[in-house]
Amino acid sequence: MERRTALITGATRGLGLAIAEALAADYDLLIGGRDPATTQQIADGFGSARPFACDLSDPAATEQAVAQLDSVDIVVHSAGVTNRDRVEDLTAQEWFRVLNVNLVGVAELTRLLLPRLRANRGHVITINGGLGLHSGAGWAVYAASKFGLRAFTDALREEERGAIKVTSIHPGRIDTEMQRQIYQADGRAYDPSDHLAPVSVARAVKYALEAGDEAMVEMLQIRPLG
Repeated sequence: MERRTALITGATRGLGLAIAEALAADYDLLIGGRDPATTQQIADGFGSARPFACDLSDPAATEQAVAQLDSVDIVVHSAGVTNRDRVEDLTAQEWFRVLNVNLVGVAELTRLLLPRLRANRGHVITINGGLGLHSGAGWAVYAASKFGLRAFTDALREEERGAIKVTSIHPGRIDTEMQRQIYQADGRAYDPSDHLAPVSVARAVKYALEAGDEAMVEMLQIRPLG
């Protein structure tokens, strides 16, 4: 069979890189990231990968980058930013920044890729999280972006049902550099064993992709054992 092409955003580190590593043996990869040199370096480390360097918060840059692509079968939206400010400390600029990256950028990239995805009976996977299902103190803007991402994913699934597959994956806290920074900012001790290994979430992505031609994993929640 012809190998399918998977575009993974945020694939230069953390979970995105783990997803690329999990898919590399069976898929041609497009390594998404902001920095051209870094995306090229990571792509060079795989047998069949190309860089997709793009600032997804810039609609014009996203449109230009997508125009350079040929066939795309799969997009895994893994790029994202976080924030731990309380509501009283959140500026309008910070609301715009987080929502633009975590939600608007995802929606725009998906919109631009839809003709290719429909033609190839493709698959869209959004990496969401527990904060796309509930919120709490200090998580107003980040959780809002993830609630919005869940709403977008659910709507896309129904609009494209029968044409493409759409999956929302909700992992708990993952052992990544971003997670370590959150703990450091909170002044808490960090124990990697309390968190999901990135490879465990990457396996969930691969499972959703390989569930079968007649099957669609609509939503998958995965949490640390403890």
